[in-house]
Amino acid sequence: MANLTVSTIYFEQPGKANTDRTLDIAKKRAQELGINTILIASTRGSTGVKAAHVFSNQRVVVVTHSTGFKERNFQELTRENRTQIEAAGVTVLTCQHALGGVNRGARKKLGTCQPGEIIAYVLRIFGQGMKVCVEIALMAADAGLVPVGQPCIAIGGTGHGADTAIVLTPANAQDLFDLRVHEILCKPRLASRE
Repeated sequence: MANLTVSTIYFEQPGKANTDRTLDIAKKRAQELGINTILIASTRGSTGVKAAHVFSNQRVVVVTHSTGFKERNFQELTRENRTQIEAAGVTVLTCQHALGGVNRGARKKLGTCQPGEIIAYVLRIFGQGMKVCVEIALMAADAGLVPVGQPCIAIGGTGHGADTAIVLTPANAQDLFDLRVHEILCKPRLASRE
């Protein structure tokens, strides 16, 4: 295979101000590669609604926080946004975080750090959005909503909105180290620590 040159966009600041550009970058690359499956993280659903419109000709899976993530029995994805996402024919996945979940429960109760949380911290070295992209790919694969071993585009962000997009091949959570990140399409350029 010949060498491949792919542009990566580095945003000066992380966050939702980059959402529209991130979705455009991901759409363009999906078209170039013939990728039809798009994974998008969305907490309250506004990013999911945007993605449903931008990727109207592709298979989109919106991955949300689990119910009770912030507050017991509370789902952050608004009913209005869920209705709009589902009306666009987009699948919504709500489940435990692949790199958190019971690991976080053990830390909160026992004060111990579990392997899933360590992996999450390592991925955050590349930015919060990178951790989110990898995690939603694991979650969607475990739910059977994305084929394992077939490239897709995952989109995540820092806080709210989208600021990171990557091309990856998903794996199930128990096969985490079979997941492959092929291309980083865009991400925030992280400030150095003083």
